[in-house]
Amino acid sequence: MFVRGLATILHADLDSFYASVEQRDDPRLRDRPVIVGGGVVLAASYQAKAYGVATAMGGRQARALCPAAVVVPPRMAAYSAASRAVFAIFRDVTPEVEGLSIDEAFLEVGGLARIAGAPREIAARLRERVLAEAGLPITVGVARTKFLAKVASGVAKPDGLLVVDPEREREFLHPLPVERLWGVGSVTAGRLHELGVRTVADVAGLGEPALVSLLGPAAGRHLHALAHLRDPRPVETGRARRSIGSQRALGRRHRDPEELDAILAGTVDRLARRLRAPKGSDLDPAGPGGGRTCRTVVLRLRFADYARVTRSHTLPAPTAHTPTILGAARRLLVAALPEIRERGITLLGLSLTNLDRDDAPQLELAFDARSGPALDTALDAVRRRFGAAAVSRATGLGRGDDLEVPLLPEHE
Repeated sequence: MFVRGLATILHADLDSFYASVEQRDDPRLRDRPVIVGGGVVLAASYQAKAYGVATAMGGRQARALCPAAVVVPPRMAAYSAASRAVFAIFRDVTPEVEGLSIDEAFLEVGGLARIAGAPREIAARLRERVLAEAGLPITVGVARTKFLAKVASGVAKPDGLLVVDPEREREFLHPLPVERLWGVGSVTAGRLHELGVRTVADVAGLGEPALVSLLGPAAGRHLHALAHLRDPRPVETGRARRSIGSQRALGRRHRDPEELDAILAGTVDRLARRLRAPKGSDLDPAGPGGGRTCRTVVLRLRFADYARVTRSHTLPAPTAHTPTILGAARRLLVAALPEIRERGITLLGLSLTNLDRDDAPQLELAFDARSGPALDTALDAVRRRFGAAAVSRATGLGRGDDLEVPLLPEHE
């Protein structure tokens, strides 16, 4: 197993990305508490976070915590443009860039010592460039492994730089709370806290058998490896995404089945168009061309108590056909309606997974002449020429525009 001996991996993470873009573009918002999104908080500036405002919090609760906050509507096109500008800087620094989302990435700078200097110097210049050229604050963690680099950036926030010396990794990591371990959410943290496990050092002391017994083989081994500083993963570039998704925050008001179905149909339309998008299109500007297909449809729900669940269905054959995907998604939604009625719903999302090139699957005989792929292609062409709103479903009329969160392009 190849293990790096030098701290050459950067984790670059834009600070409160949506809110920072709003503060950049409107000088009146600078140094003020800003909340992006009204019904549900999509992002909050650090000034608002100081009052306890957090992402996914209800708007009413957020305004109660921070009455002086300025609430602004989201501008997804602005956030996408800002992301593209920042990623262009990343790739100008090094070709070894692995995007994680529209506002964070790993960069490998181990081969730049002779032409660009030490990783700390490269990270410092990167932060200066992002602020000067994109107008945004960014935090960078530098470490020997991807995991430690990400932890370092989290500790250094906001607007900081932290380098983890390979000789002092254990000293840095072990005093941190277990929530800093990659993959530890509120549920896992709660189970560990019940055993008195509060820090990473406590996790390391449990041993792998105990962690496997408590959390299962995959999670137990994963956390044991991280707590013992083992993470051999390299920075990967050009890797095709295995899934795409979109979700919509719904607030806390009641949603009837017809409204949920309309939201779901709009989400499927957008995602299916992304699957079929040609190379260089606005939907997939860095995609491979020729389109993609999916095999599995995943419905994502968040209930009124903020508990999350997923439901999935694997199709008989890979497809990018909108009605086929919508049919599978609707079956999942119908099956979940009793639980939604009982518990309420605050978020509805959909993911298409097990992606592949549309020329990769084995061709099948066209038993159903009404399957309609040609219609999908024609509708995509109309929308590309006249705009996404040129053709829409009748069920979506009068319901307002869905909010589509910008995503990292499929290929870097």
